[in-house]
Amino acid sequence: MKITEISPILEKLYDTKDIQHDVEEAWQIKNSQIHLLVLLSEDRTWLRLLTPIASAREAQSLLPQLLEDNFDATQEVRYAINQEVLWGVYHHPLGSLVAEDLENAIASLQSLVEKGLSNSFSQLIEKQIVQIVKAAKAQGQSKEATYQTIDRFYQEGVMGGVDQDPAQREQFLAAWKMQLDRLWNEVEV
Repeated sequence: MKITEISPILEKLYDTKDIQHDVEEAWQIKNSQIHLLVLLSEDRTWLRLLTPIASAREAQSLLPQLLEDNFDATQEVRYAINQEVLWGVYHHPLGSLVAEDLENAIASLQSLVEKGLSNSFSQLIEKQIVQIVKAAKAQGQSKEATYQTIDRFYQEGVMGGVDQDPAQREQFLAAWKMQLDRLWNEVEV
């Protein structure tokens, strides 16, 4: 791909008022859906796309899941942390890049932004709930008693609930309960 081909592709995907292109090596797209940086390497042989997803602090507890997602689910884009930010990132040699690959990478990054941390959080919860259900069933515990244990763990901060505001805590507990209800009959001991 030639450098001159990048702007027309971005203009095809975004409103021109959302595109800032003050220097030849960089574009910035900013609208209500995404903040995307398109950068060329100093020698102009590599293209990098970057979009912020969340603060690194918010993502900290999900890092193992995000790394698994890098391996299994994110395809050509990756999660990365830099400057206390969790980013969606795409790198490609400019010489072999084609318009379709660039458009697909941008669509994949937009998807990461739209999902935020919710998919990784849900996957992490599911893995933890499966472990909790197995342990509870092995001890002969009921689903209701297991939910009470989860609630107690949140209150004690074992599962991260200490610093959360009450509304957020209730949202997380509701997610745990929903997963517990869904997985209780599926998990075998």
